Amino acid sequence: QVQLVESGGGLVQPGGSLRLSCAVSGTIFSIFDMGWYRQAPGKQRELVALISSGGRHTYADSVKGRFTISRDNGKRTVYLQMNSLKPEDTAVYYCNKDPNPFGSWGQGTQVTVSS
Repeated sequence: QVQLVESGGGLVQPGGSLRLSCAVSGTIFSIFDMGWYRQAPGKQRELVALISSGGRHTYADSVKGRFTISRDNGKRTVYLQMNSLKPEDTAVYYCNKDPNPFGSWGQGTQVTVSS
């Protein structure tokens, strides 16, 4: 059974940084494109960053230039470095593969950007 475990969230002031991690188990990892999603209160879940199996990055316009996605296939982990955080980045962040996310999602990690 696939397990996705996100960590690294927290409370940070505007302009601050956080690094999220997502450990993946129960499936082959290296062959999948992996994404970071976020869901803010009252909003739909959105894909904000994607890394292909070959390491190519894609970002939503709202985070381009501030967030960097990376992966370590040996550790079966995907990361999201978030810099210059803004209050509108406040959300629960999840990882999953894209397209066709795994049926089970992790618990997510809460990121709150506030002064």
